[in-house]
Amino acid sequence: MCIRDRSKVEDFLSAEAEGDIIEAIRTAEKNTSGEVRIHLEAHSEIDPFERAAEVFDMLHMNNTKQSNGVLIYVAVEDRTLVILGDSGINDVVAPDFWESTKDTIISQFKEGNMEQGLIDGILMAGEQLKKHFPYQKDDKNELPDDISVG
Repeated sequence: MCIRDRSKVEDFLSAEAEGDIIEAIRTAEKNTSGEVRIHLEAHSEIDPFERAAEVFDMLHMNNTKQSNGVLIYVAVEDRTLVILGDSGINDVVAPDFWESTKDTIISQFKEGNMEQGLIDGILMAGEQLKKHFPYQKDDKNELPDDISVG
């Protein structure tokens, strides 16, 4: 990633917004065994869905015990958003759930509310994870809550 690209990603969210998004991830994961990750990068050289799948693997999101990881991937410069759920969560959500979640995020992005868009998407995913994968006393946080930047 060149320096110009890095600044675009860094400008996408303020440090305060990053903290709020991490807190939203923790809130979403509090009542579920599911995992939510955000990955930001400037540009994808390949199809965005394929790139999101690569990132999903790179972040070891396919290693959750119940296959219930959710990735929100954003290529900032490309203005591209992909939401990718693992097989466990994909098998139980409504067929249009990820598309409606994506629409919610994009509607905030169009208003310039990047932080709120991501928070809304995280919380929507969290509600579905809570519904289908409720927290059990032996659950542990399987993946980091930080925002991945590539």
